[in-house]
Amino acid sequence: DDTMEGLNLRIDGKELWSILSGLFNAKNLLAVYGAARLEGFTADEILPLLSIIGGAEGRFQKIRNDKGVTAIVDYAHSPDALENILKAVTESRGDAKQVITVVGAGGNRDPYKRPKMASVAVFYSNQVILTSDNPRNEDAEKIIDDMERKLDPVEKRKVIRIANRKEAIKTACRMAHQGDIILVAGKGHEKYQEIGGVKHPFDDVEIVKEFLINND
Repeated sequence: DDTMEGLNLRIDGKELWSILSGLFNAKNLLAVYGAARLEGFTADEILPLLSIIGGAEGRFQKIRNDKGVTAIVDYAHSPDALENILKAVTESRGDAKQVITVVGAGGNRDPYKRPKMASVAVFYSNQVILTSDNPRNEDAEKIIDDMERKLDPVEKRKVIRIANRKEAIKTACRMAHQGDIILVAGKGHEKYQEIGGVKHPFDDVEIVKEFLINND
């Protein structure tokens, strides 16, 4: 079973519970198990250790509040990576009411991926907030224009534009209700946002905690 709470796997006739979510993490755990078995370790030696493995910082990192809202911070910053993480959310969402995705695209990087990022986000989400990523030396609003360019009128009904990333995350947290999932994509473990060639302190995880937990 794959849920927002974690994975319940059956390996070699034994049950394994992991706090990780997503089919990709199930595959990773099975790969580790298989490698360890080939090295001669027993299932009873391996499974307890697998059960306590946590995720990497900024990779499907889950933050929950006491109102039943789950936020996920992930480094996905390409169309393929965004689609993979949203597929994982879809596989794990269970009875989640809606998925709210906060995503941008980097400045001074491949502009052709921008509309693809927006299209993927809209396809898999109930609500999308387009925002800044690391705009670098480009105008954040212009990057969002590029992202929206190929969305049709129906798709645009799902979209809100908020160039200020902190305000975008705040809005997503305010919009979310019990059972909803928020995905904040693009920066993951990064502790800065690069604007105008200057790196400003910025941490998606801490911003999510500020508005989802501390002010809930």
